[in-house]
Amino acid sequence: MDLTNASALVTGGASGLGWATAQRLAKRGASVVLVDLPTSAGAERALELGGDCAFSPANVTDSDAVAAAVESAAARGPLRAVVHCAGRGGTVRVLEKDGSPAPLELFETVLRVNVVGTFNVLRFAASAMARNDVLDGDRGVFVLTASIAAWEAQIGQLPYAASKAGIVGMTLNAARDLAQRAIRVCTIAPGVFDTPILARFSDDIKAGLAAQIPHPHRLGQADEFAQLAEAIIDNPMLNGETIRLDGAQRMTAR
Repeated sequence: MDLTNASALVTGGASGLGWATAQRLAKRGASVVLVDLPTSAGAERALELGGDCAFSPANVTDSDAVAAAVESAAARGPLRAVVHCAGRGGTVRVLEKDGSPAPLELFETVLRVNVVGTFNVLRFAASAMARNDVLDGDRGVFVLTASIAAWEAQIGQLPYAASKAGIVGMTLNAARDLAQRAIRVCTIAPGVFDTPILARFSDDIKAGLAAQIPHPHRLGQADEFAQLAEAIIDNPMLNGETIRLDGAQRMTAR
């Protein structure tokens, strides 16, 4: 899809997978609107992108803030691409060490950010895309972000796994729903990637994670995610699909 004179929205765009994707889309000529938390480096990142790119601070569960971000993008040109990378994790087991039930709050928070946040972005951005003229057969394209944890989560990843499985389950249904509007929806399910979320871990722990990946025998790089997101945007037959991007990794229980 030609993104010249069009806009793109990238959530989680101030760092990691989102930032790598935003850079690729800006190089394609899109006016990229970065969506991230107000405390992020989004404003500085938008300046780095240059051109008509901008930062729109938002928690993706905040309907007013998401609507404003979509409006900001659509004002810069038809909104043709949305890459939704915003999300969070959290460690929760079914039972505490003493056998008591786990608290519910963190489980609910992770599902709200990852599942409700995804739908919130999807609904507002799809409404804007539906007003576009058809270009190269499409009005717009969504790339959502799940995780291989949707299938093989490690112990303690219960809310993260459930939320990412929710995004996988959303993908085909949303693609079928939006097909009548000529809007495509796909999802990338990454394995373990070397992004700022791993910064709190030691080199030994990161090396252990990399050792689980058959080939290439290393952590994924953010630009490899961005490369696939760009390919999905460009390929008109990719629709309703969740694509694993994991170097043949299958996560163990621990």
